[in-house]
Amino acid sequence: MNVTFDKQGNVNGVLSIAITQEDYQAEVKKKLAELGRKHPVKGFRPGHVPASLLKKMYGEEVLAQVVERQVGSALSSYIVDNKLDVLGEPMLANDTKFDFSKDTDFEFKFEMGLTPEFDIKLDKRVKIPYYTIEVSQDMIDSQIASLKKRYGKQVAGETVNEDALVKGEMVELDADGAPKADGLKVEKAIFSPRYLKNEDEKAKFVDAKLGDMVVYNPFKATDGNLTELASLLNVDKEQANIESDFQFLIHEILVNQDAEMNQDFFDDVLGKDVAKSEEEFIEKVKDMLANQLKNDSNYRFTVDAERVLCKKVGNLELPDEFLKRFLVARSKEENPEQHVEENYEKTRAQIQWQLIKERVARNFELKVEEDDLLRFARFYAAQQFAQYGMSNLPDDVIERYAKDLLQKDDVKSDIQNRAFEDKVFAAIQSAVTMDEKKVTVDEFNKLFESDK
Repeated sequence: MNVTFDKQGNVNGVLSIAITQEDYQAEVKKKLAELGRKHPVKGFRPGHVPASLLKKMYGEEVLAQVVERQVGSALSSYIVDNKLDVLGEPMLANDTKFDFSKDTDFEFKFEMGLTPEFDIKLDKRVKIPYYTIEVSQDMIDSQIASLKKRYGKQVAGETVNEDALVKGEMVELDADGAPKADGLKVEKAIFSPRYLKNEDEKAKFVDAKLGDMVVYNPFKATDGNLTELASLLNVDKEQANIESDFQFLIHEILVNQDAEMNQDFFDDVLGKDVAKSEEEFIEKVKDMLANQLKNDSNYRFTVDAERVLCKKVGNLELPDEFLKRFLVARSKEENPEQHVEENYEKTRAQIQWQLIKERVARNFELKVEEDDLLRFARFYAAQQFAQYGMSNLPDDVIERYAKDLLQKDDVKSDIQNRAFEDKVFAAIQSAVTMDEKKVTVDEFNKLFESDK
Protein backbone atom coordinates (compact mmCIF):
# COMPACT_ATOMS: atom_id res chain seq x y z
CA MET A 1 0.00 0.00 0.00
CA ASN A 2 1.31 3.41 -0.97
CA VAL A 3 0.05 6.58 0.74
CA THR A 4 1.00 10.05 -0.49
CA PHE A 5 -0.14 13.51 0.44
CA ASP A 6 -0.16 16.44 -1.96
CA LYS A 7 -0.63 19.72 -0.10
CA GLN A 8 -2.29 22.21 -2.41
CA GLY A 9 -1.83 25.72 -1.07
CA ASN A 10 -2.13 26.47 2.65
CA VAL A 11 -5.46 24.90 3.50
CA ASN A 12 -6.14 22.19 0.92
CA GLY A 13 -4.66 18.82 0.15
CA VAL A 14 -5.25 15.49 -1.56
CA LEU A 15 -4.36 12.19 0.11
CA SER A 16 -3.88 9.31 -2.35
CA ILE A 17 -3.98 5.67 -1.24
CA ALA A 18 -2.89 3.05 -3.79
CA ILE A 19 -3.80 -0.52 -2.84
CA THR A 20 -2.79 -3.64 -4.78
CA GLN A 21 -3.77 -7.29 -4.77
CA GLU A 22 -0.86 -8.09 -2.47
CA ASP A 23 -2.29 -5.78 0.19
CA TYR A 24 -5.75 -7.31 0.44
CA GLN A 25 -5.53 -10.83 -0.99
CA ALA A 26 -4.73 -12.68 2.24
CA GLU A 27 -7.50 -10.94 4.20
CA VAL A 28 -10.05 -11.55 1.43
CA LYS A 29 -9.13 -15.25 1.38
CA LYS A 30 -9.52 -15.43 5.16
CA LYS A 31 -12.93 -13.69 5.11
CA LEU A 32 -14.21 -16.00 2.35
CA ALA A 33 -13.11 -19.06 4.35
CA GLU A 34 -14.99 -17.72 7.41
CA LEU A 35 -18.13 -17.31 5.30
CA GLY A 36 -17.76 -20.88 4.10
CA ARG A 37 -17.75 -22.11 7.69
CA LYS A 38 -20.62 -19.90 8.89
CA HIS A 39 -22.99 -20.03 5.92
CA PRO A 40 -23.94 -23.53 4.69
CA VAL A 41 -23.97 -24.10 0.93
CA LYS A 42 -26.23 -26.86 -0.37
CA GLY A 43 -24.23 -29.95 -1.28
CA PHE A 44 -21.17 -29.05 0.84
CA ARG A 45 -20.23 -29.55 4.47
CA PRO A 46 -19.38 -26.37 6.45
CA GLY A 47 -15.74 -25.54 5.85
CA HIS A 48 -15.50 -27.63 2.70
CA VAL A 49 -17.02 -25.23 0.17
CA PRO A 50 -14.59 -24.76 -2.76
CA ALA A 51 -12.77 -21.43 -2.71
CA SER A 52 -13.76 -20.79 -6.32
CA LEU A 53 -17.46 -21.11 -5.44
CA LEU A 54 -17.12 -18.85 -2.40
CA LYS A 55 -15.37 -16.28 -4.56
CA LYS A 56 -18.15 -16.45 -7.14
CA MET A 57 -20.84 -16.07 -4.46
CA TYR A 58 -19.26 -13.50 -2.12
CA GLY A 59 -16.01 -12.37 -3.74
CA GLU A 60 -17.04 -8.89 -4.90
CA GLU A 61 -18.81 -8.00 -1.63
CA VAL A 62 -15.91 -9.23 0.54
CA LEU A 63 -13.34 -7.48 -1.65
CA ALA A 64 -15.20 -4.17 -1.27
CA GLN A 65 -15.44 -4.56 2.49
CA VAL A 66 -11.76 -5.44 2.93
CA VAL A 67 -10.46 -2.71 0.62
CA GLU A 68 -12.67 -0.05 2.19
CA ARG A 69 -11.60 -1.10 5.71
CA GLN A 70 -7.90 -1.04 4.80
CA VAL A 71 -8.22 2.31 3.05
CA GLY A 72 -10.14 3.79 6.00
CA SER A 73 -7.50 2.55 8.43
CA ALA A 74 -4.66 3.93 6.28
CA LEU A 75 -6.45 7.28 5.99
CA SER A 76 -6.93 7.62 9.76
CA SER A 77 -3.40 6.50 10.54
CA TYR A 78 -1.83 8.98 8.13
CA ILE A 79 -3.82 11.89 9.59
CA VAL A 80 -2.86 10.95 13.17
CA ASP A 81 0.77 10.06 12.45
CA ASN A 82 1.36 13.26 10.48
CA LYS A 83 -0.67 15.44 12.86
CA LEU A 84 -2.85 16.90 10.13
CA ASP A 85 -5.42 19.40 11.44
CA VAL A 86 -8.38 18.49 9.25
CA LEU A 87 -11.51 20.61 8.89
CA GLY A 88 -14.66 18.55 8.51
CA GLU A 89 -13.92 15.08 7.16
CA PRO A 90 -11.90 13.89 4.14
CA MET A 91 -14.10 13.49 1.06
CA LEU A 92 -13.61 11.08 -1.80
CA ALA A 93 -12.53 13.03 -4.87
CA ASN A 94 -14.98 13.10 -7.76
CA ASP A 95 -12.44 11.56 -10.16
CA THR A 96 -11.92 8.49 -7.93
CA LYS A 97 -13.44 5.55 -9.79
CA PHE A 98 -13.20 1.81 -9.22
CA ASP A 99 -15.01 -1.39 -10.15
CA PHE A 100 -14.74 -4.22 -7.63
CA SER A 101 -16.06 -6.69 -10.20
CA LYS A 102 -13.14 -6.10 -12.60
CA ASP A 103 -10.28 -4.16 -11.01
CA THR A 104 -7.49 -5.68 -8.94
CA ASP A 105 -5.58 -2.49 -8.13
CA PHE A 106 -7.26 0.61 -6.74
CA GLU A 107 -6.38 4.23 -6.07
CA PHE A 108 -8.45 6.29 -3.67
CA LYS A 109 -8.09 10.07 -3.60
CA PHE A 110 -9.39 12.06 -0.66
CA GLU A 111 -9.77 15.82 -0.71
CA MET A 112 -9.04 17.50 2.61
CA GLY A 113 -9.60 20.89 4.14
CA LEU A 114 -6.83 21.91 6.53
CA THR A 115 -6.86 24.25 9.49
CA PRO A 116 -5.01 27.49 8.70
CA GLU A 117 -1.85 28.27 10.60
CA PHE A 118 -2.35 31.24 12.91
CA ASP A 119 -1.77 32.30 16.48
CA ILE A 120 -3.41 34.67 18.88
CA LYS A 121 -1.58 36.46 21.66
CA LEU A 122 -3.62 37.42 24.69
CA ASP A 123 -2.24 39.88 27.22
CA LYS A 124 -3.32 42.91 29.22
CA ARG A 125 -2.99 45.13 26.15
CA VAL A 126 -6.14 43.44 24.81
CA LYS A 127 -9.24 45.17 26.23
CA ILE A 128 -12.68 43.55 26.27
CA PRO A 129 -15.68 45.29 27.87
CA TYR A 130 -17.46 43.64 30.79
CA TYR A 131 -20.87 45.02 31.72
CA THR A 132 -22.02 44.71 35.34
CA ILE A 133 -25.79 45.17 35.59
CA GLU A 134 -26.96 47.14 38.59
CA VAL A 135 -29.74 45.65 40.71
CA SER A 136 -32.46 48.29 41.07
CA GLN A 137 -35.06 48.56 43.81
CA ASP A 138 -37.79 47.97 41.22
CA MET A 139 -36.15 44.66 40.31
CA ILE A 140 -36.00 43.62 43.97
CA ASP A 141 -39.66 44.58 44.52
CA SER A 142 -40.75 42.73 41.38
CA GLN A 143 -38.79 39.61 42.34
CA ILE A 144 -40.23 39.55 45.86
CA ALA A 145 -43.76 40.00 44.45
CA SER A 146 -43.16 37.10 42.10
CA LEU A 147 -41.82 34.91 44.94
CA LYS A 148 -44.80 35.77 47.14
CA LYS A 149 -47.10 34.65 44.35
CA ARG A 150 -45.12 31.45 43.68
CA TYR A 151 -44.97 30.42 47.34
CA GLY A 152 -48.51 31.54 48.15
CA LYS A 153 -51.49 29.28 48.68
CA GLN A 154 -54.99 28.86 47.34
CA VAL A 155 -57.85 29.99 49.55
CA ALA A 156 -61.60 30.17 49.11
CA GLY A 157 -62.73 33.28 47.23
CA GLU A 158 -66.03 34.89 46.27
CA THR A 159 -65.04 36.52 42.97
CA VAL A 160 -63.27 34.99 39.96
CA ASN A 161 -60.05 36.54 38.73
CA GLU A 162 -57.89 35.38 35.85
CA ASP A 163 -55.64 33.27 38.09
CA ALA A 164 -58.49 31.69 40.08
CA LEU A 165 -59.41 28.02 40.04
CA VAL A 166 -63.10 27.63 39.24
CA LYS A 167 -65.09 24.50 40.17
CA GLY A 168 -68.66 23.74 39.26
CA GLU A 169 -71.14 21.96 37.03
CA MET A 170 -71.22 22.26 33.23
CA VAL A 171 -74.29 21.48 31.12
CA GLU A 172 -74.47 21.49 27.32
CA LEU A 173 -77.11 23.83 25.86
CA ASP A 174 -79.22 23.52 22.73
CA ALA A 175 -79.67 26.17 20.03
CA ASP A 176 -82.36 27.89 22.13
CA GLY A 177 -80.08 28.18 25.16
CA ALA A 178 -81.88 25.49 27.16
CA PRO A 179 -80.20 22.40 28.66
CA LYS A 180 -79.89 19.81 25.89
CA ALA A 181 -81.93 16.67 26.63
CA ASP A 182 -79.16 14.22 25.65
CA GLY A 183 -76.34 16.73 26.02
CA LEU A 184 -73.05 16.43 27.86
CA LYS A 185 -73.02 17.11 31.59
CA VAL A 186 -69.80 17.57 33.60
CA GLU A 187 -70.59 17.43 37.32
CA LYS A 188 -67.08 18.15 38.59
CA ALA A 189 -65.73 20.66 36.09
CA ILE A 190 -62.56 22.52 37.05
CA PHE A 191 -60.34 25.02 35.20
CA SER A 192 -58.60 28.38 35.43
CA PRO A 193 -59.60 31.30 33.16
CA ARG A 194 -55.89 32.01 32.66
CA TYR A 195 -55.63 29.03 30.29
CA LEU A 196 -58.58 29.98 28.07
CA LYS A 197 -57.19 31.16 24.73
CA ASN A 198 -60.15 33.26 23.59
CA GLU A 199 -60.22 36.61 25.41
CA ASP A 200 -63.99 37.12 24.93
CA GLU A 201 -64.79 33.75 26.49
CA LYS A 202 -62.28 34.35 29.29
CA ALA A 203 -63.91 37.72 30.08
CA LYS A 204 -67.24 35.99 30.78
CA PHE A 205 -65.76 34.43 33.94
CA VAL A 206 -63.68 37.31 35.29
CA ASP A 207 -65.53 39.02 38.18
CA ALA A 208 -68.19 36.27 38.28
CA LYS A 209 -69.25 35.33 41.80
CA LEU A 210 -69.93 32.19 43.76
CA GLY A 211 -73.29 30.74 42.63
CA ASP A 212 -73.32 32.61 39.30
CA MET A 213 -74.35 30.87 36.10
CA VAL A 214 -71.96 31.64 33.25
CA VAL A 215 -72.83 30.76 29.65
CA TYR A 216 -69.77 30.25 27.46
CA ASN A 217 -68.49 28.22 24.53
CA PRO A 218 -65.65 25.77 25.41
CA PHE A 219 -64.86 25.17 21.73
CA LYS A 220 -64.25 28.89 21.14
CA ALA A 221 -62.49 29.22 24.51
CA THR A 222 -59.86 26.66 23.47
CA ASP A 223 -59.61 27.83 19.84
CA GLY A 224 -60.84 24.38 18.83
CA ASN A 225 -57.85 22.57 20.32
CA LEU A 226 -59.29 19.08 20.84
CA THR A 227 -56.72 18.06 23.44
CA GLU A 228 -57.52 21.07 25.64
CA LEU A 229 -61.24 20.73 24.92
CA ALA A 230 -61.20 17.07 25.98
CA SER A 231 -59.57 18.05 29.27
CA LEU A 232 -62.10 20.84 29.86
CA LEU A 233 -65.10 18.60 29.09
CA ASN A 234 -63.62 15.57 30.86
CA VAL A 235 -64.06 13.30 27.82
CA ASP A 236 -61.83 11.40 25.42
CA LYS A 237 -60.31 13.39 22.59
CA GLU A 238 -62.43 11.48 20.06
CA GLN A 239 -65.59 12.73 21.82
CA ALA A 240 -64.43 16.32 22.33
CA ASN A 241 -65.43 17.92 19.03
CA ILE A 242 -68.46 19.71 20.52
CA GLU A 243 -69.19 23.30 19.43
CA SER A 244 -72.24 23.95 21.63
CA ASP A 245 -72.56 26.59 24.34
CA PHE A 246 -72.45 25.37 27.96
CA GLN A 247 -73.74 26.81 31.20
CA PHE A 248 -71.31 26.74 34.09
CA LEU A 249 -72.73 26.90 37.63
CA ILE A 250 -69.95 28.08 39.93
CA HIS A 251 -69.79 25.98 43.12
CA GLU A 252 -66.35 26.95 44.38
CA ILE A 253 -63.72 29.61 43.72
CA LEU A 254 -60.11 29.22 44.81
CA VAL A 255 -57.89 32.29 44.57
CA ASN A 256 -54.18 32.68 45.10
CA GLN A 257 -53.15 34.32 48.34
CA ASP A 258 -49.63 35.73 48.33
CA ALA A 259 -47.21 34.41 50.93
CA GLU A 260 -46.56 36.66 53.90
CA MET A 261 -43.15 38.09 54.72
CA ASN A 262 -42.38 35.73 57.57
CA GLN A 263 -39.83 33.09 58.55
CA ASP A 264 -41.73 30.28 56.80
CA PHE A 265 -41.59 32.24 53.55
CA PHE A 266 -37.88 33.01 53.97
CA ASP A 267 -37.19 29.30 54.61
CA ASP A 268 -39.27 28.16 51.62
CA VAL A 269 -37.42 30.47 49.23
CA LEU A 270 -33.86 30.31 50.58
CA GLY A 271 -33.65 27.27 52.83
CA LYS A 272 -33.79 26.85 56.59
CA ASP A 273 -32.56 29.92 58.52
CA VAL A 274 -30.58 31.38 55.60
CA ALA A 275 -32.36 34.66 56.34
CA LYS A 276 -33.79 35.48 59.75
CA SER A 277 -35.23 38.92 59.10
CA GLU A 278 -36.91 40.86 56.35
CA GLU A 279 -33.74 42.91 55.85
CA GLU A 280 -31.62 39.76 55.47
CA PHE A 281 -34.17 38.27 53.09
CA ILE A 282 -34.18 41.37 50.88
CA GLU A 283 -30.39 41.33 50.80
CA LYS A 284 -30.39 37.65 49.78
CA VAL A 285 -32.91 38.37 47.03
CA LYS A 286 -30.63 41.16 45.84
CA ASP A 287 -27.70 38.71 45.76
CA MET A 288 -29.87 36.20 43.91
CA LEU A 289 -30.69 38.79 41.26
CA ALA A 290 -27.05 39.86 41.01
CA ASN A 291 -26.03 36.23 40.34
CA GLN A 292 -28.70 35.88 37.69
CA LEU A 293 -27.58 39.11 36.06
CA LYS A 294 -23.97 37.95 36.23
CA ASN A 295 -24.91 35.14 33.88
CA ASP A 296 -26.23 37.79 31.46
CA SER A 297 -23.01 39.79 31.89
CA ASN A 298 -20.91 36.71 31.19
CA TYR A 299 -22.94 35.94 28.09
CA ARG A 300 -22.41 39.50 26.86
CA PHE A 301 -18.69 39.05 27.49
CA THR A 302 -18.66 36.05 25.14
CA VAL A 303 -20.26 38.21 22.44
CA ASP A 304 -17.70 40.99 22.89
CA ALA A 305 -14.80 38.55 23.23
CA GLU A 306 -15.73 36.98 19.90
CA ARG A 307 -15.93 40.41 18.25
CA VAL A 308 -12.57 41.60 19.68
CA LEU A 309 -10.61 38.39 19.08
CA CYS A 310 -11.97 37.84 15.57
CA LYS A 311 -10.94 41.39 14.70
CA LYS A 312 -7.50 40.74 16.21
CA VAL A 313 -6.99 37.54 14.21
CA GLY A 314 -8.44 38.95 10.98
CA ASN A 315 -10.07 36.99 8.20
CA LEU A 316 -8.58 33.49 8.29
CA GLU A 317 -7.84 31.61 5.11
CA LEU A 318 -10.22 28.66 4.99
CA PRO A 319 -10.76 25.90 2.38
CA ASP A 320 -14.04 27.50 1.33
CA GLU A 321 -14.85 25.38 -1.71
CA PHE A 322 -14.07 22.16 0.17
CA LEU A 323 -16.20 23.26 3.13
CA LYS A 324 -19.12 24.13 0.87
CA ARG A 325 -18.94 20.71 -0.74
CA PHE A 326 -18.69 19.07 2.69
CA LEU A 327 -21.71 20.99 4.00
CA VAL A 328 -23.78 20.20 0.89
CA ALA A 329 -23.04 16.49 1.27
CA ARG A 330 -24.35 16.52 4.86
CA SER A 331 -27.25 18.90 4.38
CA LYS A 332 -30.81 17.65 4.80
CA GLU A 333 -32.30 20.68 3.08
CA GLU A 334 -34.44 20.29 -0.03
CA ASN A 335 -32.01 22.43 -2.04
CA PRO A 336 -28.68 21.92 -0.23
CA GLU A 337 -26.49 23.87 -2.66
CA GLN A 338 -28.66 26.99 -2.39
CA HIS A 339 -29.01 26.65 1.38
CA VAL A 340 -25.25 26.31 1.91
CA GLU A 341 -24.46 29.22 -0.40
CA GLU A 342 -27.00 31.52 1.27
CA ASN A 343 -25.77 30.70 4.78
CA TYR A 344 -22.08 30.20 4.13
CA GLU A 345 -20.81 33.53 5.45
CA LYS A 346 -22.52 32.89 8.78
CA THR A 347 -21.22 29.32 8.86
CA ARG A 348 -17.73 30.53 7.97
CA ALA A 349 -17.76 33.00 10.87
CA GLN A 350 -18.82 30.20 13.24
CA ILE A 351 -15.99 27.97 12.01
CA GLN A 352 -13.46 30.78 12.40
CA TRP A 353 -14.61 31.52 15.95
CA GLN A 354 -14.43 27.80 16.85
CA LEU A 355 -10.86 27.66 15.54
CA ILE A 356 -9.92 30.69 17.66
CA LYS A 357 -11.40 29.10 20.80
CA GLU A 358 -9.52 25.87 20.10
CA ARG A 359 -6.30 27.81 19.62
CA VAL A 360 -6.84 29.60 22.97
CA ALA A 361 -7.45 26.20 24.61
CA ARG A 362 -4.25 24.86 23.08
CA ASN A 363 -2.20 27.91 24.13
CA PHE A 364 -3.41 27.63 27.73
CA GLU A 365 -3.28 23.81 27.71
CA LEU A 366 -6.93 23.60 28.71
CA LYS A 367 -8.58 20.21 29.16
CA VAL A 368 -12.08 19.28 30.24
CA GLU A 369 -11.72 16.87 33.15
CA GLU A 370 -14.33 14.62 34.75
CA ASP A 371 -14.65 17.06 37.67
CA ASP A 372 -15.53 19.82 35.19
CA LEU A 373 -18.25 17.67 33.65
CA LEU A 374 -19.72 16.82 37.05
CA ARG A 375 -19.64 20.48 38.13
CA PHE A 376 -21.54 21.54 35.01
CA ALA A 377 -23.91 18.58 35.30
CA ARG A 378 -24.80 19.75 38.84
CA PHE A 379 -25.47 23.23 37.50
CA TYR A 380 -27.50 21.76 34.62
CA ALA A 381 -29.53 19.65 37.08
CA ALA A 382 -30.14 22.57 39.46
CA GLN A 383 -31.39 24.67 36.52
CA GLN A 384 -33.87 21.98 35.49
CA PHE A 385 -35.24 21.59 39.02
CA ALA A 386 -35.50 25.37 39.43
CA GLN A 387 -37.80 25.52 36.39
CA TYR A 388 -40.34 23.58 38.46
CA GLY A 389 -39.89 25.71 41.56
CA MET A 390 -37.57 23.21 43.29
CA SER A 391 -34.64 25.41 44.20
CA ASN A 392 -33.55 24.06 47.59
CA LEU A 393 -33.06 20.35 46.99
CA PRO A 394 -30.45 18.45 49.03
CA ASP A 395 -26.98 18.17 47.51
CA ASP A 396 -27.18 14.37 47.27
CA VAL A 397 -30.34 14.61 45.13
CA ILE A 398 -28.65 17.07 42.76
CA GLU A 399 -25.53 14.85 42.67
CA ARG A 400 -27.46 11.69 41.74
CA TYR A 401 -29.41 13.48 39.02
CA ALA A 402 -26.22 15.07 37.66
CA LYS A 403 -24.53 11.67 37.37
CA ASP A 404 -27.61 10.28 35.61
CA LEU A 405 -27.45 13.15 33.10
CA LEU A 406 -23.86 12.24 32.23
CA GLN A 407 -25.04 8.78 31.19
CA LYS A 408 -27.05 10.34 28.33
CA ASP A 409 -24.79 10.87 25.31
CA ASP A 410 -26.60 13.91 23.90
CA VAL A 411 -26.73 15.67 27.29
CA LYS A 412 -23.11 14.77 28.07
CA SER A 413 -22.01 16.23 24.73
CA ASP A 414 -23.82 19.49 25.50
CA ILE A 415 -22.26 19.61 28.98
CA GLN A 416 -18.79 18.96 27.50
CA ASN A 417 -19.22 21.88 25.11
CA ARG A 418 -20.39 24.17 27.90
CA ALA A 419 -17.50 23.12 30.14
CA PHE A 420 -15.02 23.70 27.30
CA GLU A 421 -16.38 27.17 26.58
CA ASP A 422 -16.38 28.02 30.28
CA LYS A 423 -12.68 27.19 30.53
CA VAL A 424 -11.85 29.10 27.36
CA PHE A 425 -13.62 32.26 28.47
CA ALA A 426 -12.16 31.99 31.97
CA ALA A 427 -8.70 31.86 30.38
CA ILE A 428 -9.51 34.85 28.18
CA GLN A 429 -10.77 36.83 31.19
CA SER A 430 -7.60 36.08 33.16
CA ALA A 431 -5.31 37.09 30.28
CA VAL A 432 -6.90 40.30 28.96
CA THR A 433 -7.91 43.59 30.54
CA MET A 434 -11.56 43.53 31.61
CA ASP A 435 -12.91 46.98 30.82
CA GLU A 436 -15.66 46.98 33.47
CA LYS A 437 -18.69 49.20 33.02
CA LYS A 438 -21.76 49.49 35.29
CA VAL A 439 -25.06 49.70 33.41
CA THR A 440 -28.79 49.55 34.05
CA VAL A 441 -30.90 46.73 32.63
CA ASP A 442 -32.24 49.04 29.93
CA GLU A 443 -28.73 50.14 28.95
CA PHE A 444 -27.62 46.51 28.88
CA ASN A 445 -30.50 45.46 26.63
CA LYS A 446 -29.73 48.31 24.23
CA LEU A 447 -26.30 46.78 23.66
CA PHE A 448 -27.97 43.89 21.84
CA GLU A 449 -30.18 46.25 19.85
CA SER A 450 -27.08 47.99 18.54
CA ASP A 451 -25.68 44.62 17.40
CA LYS A 452 -28.49 44.19 14.88
